[in-house]
Amino acid sequence: MQGPTLYAPWRMDYIKSLGQSPPGGCFICQAAAAEPAQWPELLVLWKSAHSIAIVNRYPYANGHLLVAPLAHKSELSELTDEEGLDLHRQTNAAIELLRVAVAAQGFNIGVNLGRVAGAGVPGHVHQHIVPRWAGDANFMTVVGEVRVVPQAISQLYEALVKVRGRESC
Repeated sequence: MQGPTLYAPWRMDYIKSLGQSPPGGCFICQAAAAEPAQWPELLVLWKSAHSIAIVNRYPYANGHLLVAPLAHKSELSELTDEEGLDLHRQTNAAIELLRVAVAAQGFNIGVNLGRVAGAGVPGHVHQHIVPRWAGDANFMTVVGEVRVVPQAISQLYEALVKVRGRESC
């Protein structure tokens, strides 16, 4: 007997995009060049002098954010001191935002450098901020290698923008 089937049709866009150049180039660069009116569509939360914060369209967990330099650089070692410091500051701002907006209790933070390290965008370095909660490893991840994300990305984006607008991160 086969168990229940869970559908995640939004993942197919990601799967099909692997190994291909994205239409229009790097999605981080597209987001960095976008006008604020386009930010909701591109899931941009904010831009600073040297960095951009974006909701991950293909999350590992609810609230998964990306922070990247505005400049298209593939290695951390290519960042100027100002870019590196700003990336760090914006990562801290993202952490504080997630503590309030989704009541995150902990975080996984990391950078995948190069395709073999798991980088989905190996040409534009970016940091992942993945919120965690006590007991959030459920049976789906352990048994089925499936992730259950309990909130639509559009709802998450709206909640983050609302909190960011009233809180100082």
